[in-house]
Amino acid sequence: SECRWDGQFLLNCSFTRISTIPEDISQTAVTADLSYNNIKTFVCSDGRNEQWMLKHLNLSNNLIAELTLTACTNLPILETLNLNGNAIHTLTLDMPTPAHGSKKFSVVDRLLPALKVLSVERNNLNTVPRGLGLLQSLQSVHMTSNAIRQIDPKDFQNCSQLKDIDLRNNKITKIHPDAFRDLNKLQVVVDLRENALTIPLPQILVRLNFFQLEVYLSKNAW
Repeated sequence: SECRWDGQFLLNCSFTRISTIPEDISQTAVTADLSYNNIKTFVCSDGRNEQWMLKHLNLSNNLIAELTLTACTNLPILETLNLNGNAIHTLTLDMPTPAHGSKKFSVVDRLLPALKVLSVERNNLNTVPRGLGLLQSLQSVHMTSNAIRQIDPKDFQNCSQLKDIDLRNNKITKIHPDAFRDLNKLQVVVDLRENALTIPLPQILVRLNFFQLEVYLSKNAW
C-alpha cells in the first residue's frame, strides 16, 4: 500500500484510498492513522492472538457501518479510538451471555482495558452503545452529531471513570433522571447542546451534585 511507516512508532495510511486494513501492520506501532479511506470493516483480532502495541487508532472518515469491539483482546494498551465521520449505526460492546457453566466469554475482562477516549461523532447511532461500562478505563465519550433520541438509566451504568460526555447535536427528547447517577468522576462537561429537549432538567442536575461540573444545554427546544 501507500502507507508511510517511520520504522518505529508511527503508521500513516491517511488518504491512501485503501479499502482494507493492511495485513502487515507492525505490532510495534504506537499510532496508526487510517483516516480518509474506503475501509468498510474493522476486525480487531485476526485469530492469531498477537497483541498490538497501539495506543492511538484513527479510523475516522471511512465507510464503516457496523462495528464489534467485543473481540478486541489484542489491543491491551489502546488509549484512544477515533471512529468519527463513518456511517456507524451499530456499535457492539457488550458480550453475549455465556451458556451455564461456560467460560467462553471470560475475555470480557480484557476488552480494551486501557481505552480512555472513545469518539463516535458524525455517525448514524440512534442509541447510546450498550456496554460502555465494560470499558474499565473510559474517561471521555464523544457522540456529537448522531441521531440519539433518549438517554436511558443503563446507558452509562458502571462507567465509573467517566469524566466527559459529549452528546451535542443529536435528537434527544428524553433523559432519565438517573441517567448520570453514580458517575462520581464527572468533572469536565456534560454537553447536551443542539438537541430536542423541551423541559428543563432540574432533577438530573440536582442528582449530579458536583460543584465543578459544567453542563451545556443551549439551543434546545424549550
